[in-house]
Amino acid sequence: MSAFSNRLDRRFAELRSSGKRAFVAYIAAGDPTLEATVEMVLALERAGVDVVELGVPFSDPLADGVVNQMAADRALKAGATFPKVLEMIRVLRTRSQIPLVLFTYLNPIYTYGYECFHTDAVAAGVDGVLVLDLPPEEALQNAELRPTPELAHIQLIAPTSPPERIELIARNAEGFIYYVSRLGVTGAQVEVATGIAEQVAVIKQFTEVPVCVGFGVSNPEQAATVASMADGVVVGSAIVKLIEREGAAADLADQVEVFVRPLVAAVKGLV
Repeated sequence: MSAFSNRLDRRFAELRSSGKRAFVAYIAAGDPTLEATVEMVLALERAGVDVVELGVPFSDPLADGVVNQMAADRALKAGATFPKVLEMIRVLRTRSQIPLVLFTYLNPIYTYGYECFHTDAVAAGVDGVLVLDLPPEEALQNAELRPTPELAHIQLIAPTSPPERIELIARNAEGFIYYVSRLGVTGAQVEVATGIAEQVAVIKQFTEVPVCVGFGVSNPEQAATVASMADGVVVGSAIVKLIEREGAAADLADQVEVFVRPLVAAVKGLV
């Protein structure tokens, strides 16, 4: 992918030039409805979020904690499918140009068809995809798994990744690298994981692609602490928990904006 070729690349270039960290927010597409998802993405944008990750509803989200698992289940029960998610994104693109990343597993892509998935996602307005259970070695060796260069493939790096694997992933990274700050599944945590700064420094030896850190961030203090050690922070389960609790409220999008705004402010206030 050529430099700055989509919304994702351009946003990170803008952040780099202004010395700001990125705030990446995750929500499950279709929870509580696809129509509500559009309004929540717009609310996240108003709150200052830089990139939105949209979870593609899937029946077996094994890398997710219970909060995000239940969100996927609610979305599926509400009728969300990948084609409907793409249609929702097309509607959203008439109102917003915020960078969007699909957070998914390989099975929905396989079922839909690799080439069709990539082509249709790009046409709808998706900027990147994060496939949680696709090993980078397989992605690099099998061209059919990533046939559309316009769609950035976001890679995960874990605390247990050995140096040689970190180098492999980092040298082939696109969009941004998602550093998983702790072992296990997604979910809010009481304390920030240790060793983040050291691991981010190792990753950045091999790439200029931004490194964003997630898994466990749930409040402004944690967001600022994590973002101070990286190029950005990812917050998901804490937002999804609010959606779970207030999903039936008429002002759900407004509540999401109010909740996220101080987290974004904490990150953007870093010098």
